[in-house]
Amino acid sequence: QVQLVESGGGLVQAGGSLRLSCAASGRTTSRYNMGWFRQAPGKEREFVAVFSETFSGSSVDYAGSVKGRFTISRDNNKNTVYLQMNSLKPEDTAVYYCAFRATDWATSQRATSYDYWGQGTQVTVSS
Repeated sequence: QVQLVESGGGLVQAGGSLRLSCAASGRTTSRYNMGWFRQAPGKEREFVAVFSETFSGSSVDYAGSVKGRFTISRDNNKNTVYLQMNSLKPEDTAVYYCAFRATDWATSQRATSYDYWGQGTQVTVSS
């Protein structure tokens, strides 16, 4: 089992910044994807960003809607992944979830590929 705990959500004005954290514990593996997803009311859960550590090395990937504004990073010592969100827009308002899956090679943007999920943290961007 892997436990994920998110923090850092809140209310911010458009153009502002927030940093989300996701601390992992339990039976984490050395090769994995740790992703951020979000879900707005009445919408499906969508991919935001992913940090991958696989046999191919380390990599990151972003949804087109956040590329250039959001940055995902990792602190190995703390077993934590961060999502730095800059230039926030009202359409970024959602519950943000981090997710974990063990993998040797592949990187996935599909929510159904992930086995473990955090409880979610609300991000609200006012106009």
